[in-house]
Order: sequence, then C-alpha cells, then structure tokens
Amino acid sequence: MVRRHEGTAFMGGAHVFPGGRVDASDHDADATWCDGLEHAQRQLASVTADEARAYHVAAARELFEEAGVLLARSANGQFVSLAGADAHARFKQYRSDVHKGAATLRAIVERETLRLAVDSLMLFAHWVTPPIDTRQFDTRFFVTRVPPEQTPAHDETETTHSGWMTPSGAIRQSQSGAIVLPPPTWTTLRELEPFRSVDAALAWARRREVVRRQPELLEEQGRRMLVIPGDPLHPDPPPRDAPVETRFVFAGDRWRPERART
Repeated sequence: MVRRHEGTAFMGGAHVFPGGRVDASDHDADATWCDGLEHAQRQLASVTADEARAYHVAAARELFEEAGVLLARSANGQFVSLAGADAHARFKQYRSDVHKGAATLRAIVERETLRLAVDSLMLFAHWVTPPIDTRQFDTRFFVTRVPPEQTPAHDETETTHSGWMTPSGAIRQSQSGAIVLPPPTWTTLRELEPFRSVDAALAWARRREVVRRQPELLEEQGRRMLVIPGDPLHPDPPPRDAPVETRFVFAGDRWRPERART
C-alpha cells in the first residue's frame, strides 16, 4: 500500500493501492507491444474495446509510476528483472520519465524489447464515487502478482510512504488511528482478508462477478454517512457477497466503518 501525499486534493494522507487516471497515451494499445488484449476486452465487456484496453494499460502504467513494478515480459516469456544495478538505475529513470510525461510506457517497453503483460491483471471490483463533487471517479480495481525480481517502492512525489501489510494488519492500523483508509480501500481489504496466498486471491478474482458499486451520501440524526450496496439504506439490491461493514460515518477527519443495525 502507498500513502498519498498530504497535499493531494483527493484522499490526501490516506493509505491506498497504487493507481490513478487513464491518460490519452493509454489508448495507444495494440498487439505490437501488448500481450492479452483479448483478455482485457473480455474482462471489461461492458465498455468499448478501446476503453477496456486503456483501463488495463493505465493500471500497468500507474503501478510502474507509483510503485516501480513493471508488468512486462522479455522475449523469453519471463517477467523483466529489475534486480541488477544497471537495470535498476535504467528503469528508475524510465519511471521518472513516464511520470513526468517525458516518455510513454509504450516507448519504454519497445526500447527494452519487452511486451506489456496486460493478461496478468485480474479485474475484481468497480467503484464509482457519489455525485457530491464536481469530480466523479469511475474506477476499476485489479489484482496481480508482483514479478519475482522486482521490489516495489513509492515514488516520493504523489506518494510519501509505502509498505507491505496484510489486510488484517492494515485494518487494525486503521482502527487504532495509525493510518487512514478510504471506504473502498477498507472494503477491499475486508474482501481480501480471508485469503492466505496470492493464488487464492487471484482465483477469487477470476470467478467473481464484478458489479458496479456507488455509495450514497446520507444524513441521519446529524450524522454524515456513506452507505454502500448491501446496506438497508442503499437503494441497490444487496450483492451476493455483501461486505462486513456497509456504512461509513464521517467523524473527526475520516470515514469510520460501521455494520448496519438490523
């Protein structure tokens, strides 16, 4: 997980998963440098083929920018290694170039004779922010396995800290006030909590039915709440895998999870 810079307009200071927006260059996806475009289109069949590919390329690019993880394979079919000193220095510069817009991810992949592994991204969630601001985010969540010879690290620009933590550990830190978790991140951690391996999490993502989730902002007895599908106060029908906590109450400086009262 990474900690967003305090000065970030949206969720500044919160712990989140690496991610960001779809850029114009992410639409430049074709079979000359990407593997798994059909996989991307199958996973996001509700949007156009161009949009489906762009979402996947954006996920890979943002993972590279924010965490230094590159989902790309060499000619031998193995994920690229960033372990050696030369490769580490070279790809660290590439990462900076992509982040600043001085180079595209496609240019980096082609320069290194790699192929972007779009097929390594498994879709598992779709969140839309409530229409309470001039900005509204329509976000897909993906899960993947970090390549064996790569070590994630935050970018020290948009994110200021990073680290591996178990879902249960992150939830405990949030409950103690040590970190801040936005509602979708909290819910995602709850969903990942039962799994004890990457294989188990990936298998769950492959078989999961992904439904659009949009929280509703409500006021109840002077309390400001976000309720998500599965809560009695939310208009959408409850999903088959309703989360443990279905509402979040804004108290102090953060959203605090609650179980719905019956």
